[in-house]
Amino acid sequence: MIVGIGSDLCNIKRIEEMIKNHPHSYLRRLFSSTEQQELANRDKITEQEYACRIAKRFAAKEACSKALGTGLRKGTFWKDMQVTHLPSGKPELHLSGRAMENLQKLAPHQKFVCHVSMTDDYPWAQAFVIIETI
Repeated sequence: MIVGIGSDLCNIKRIEEMIKNHPHSYLRRLFSSTEQQELANRDKITEQEYACRIAKRFAAKEACSKALGTGLRKGTFWKDMQVTHLPSGKPELHLSGRAMENLQKLAPHQKFVCHVSMTDDYPWAQAFVIIETI
């Protein structure tokens, strides 16, 4: 059963400005240490490609908060939604903290999976999230 669907469109130019003005505090506020390590692996990518990576994750977290039906309210924090990648490149979305608590209110005592799809076409990044009980 589908518990929630969310989507988000993010302007990469806005993310570039945030990186330029607040390079470290911006990343620390939005991303877990695991995500920051993954983002730090910047071999042979341009500044624009780096901003695209960040924008896609930002959009995925926004989409997830919409799929939960809370937005970034009710105690759901950016770091409660973690986007990582499998070695194959497939993105994964992991919930913790209040994001997990809000999901458990929607689907008590059920196992779930979060499906996430991200894409970019400069200057836009987009993500879709589907939360499904299994």
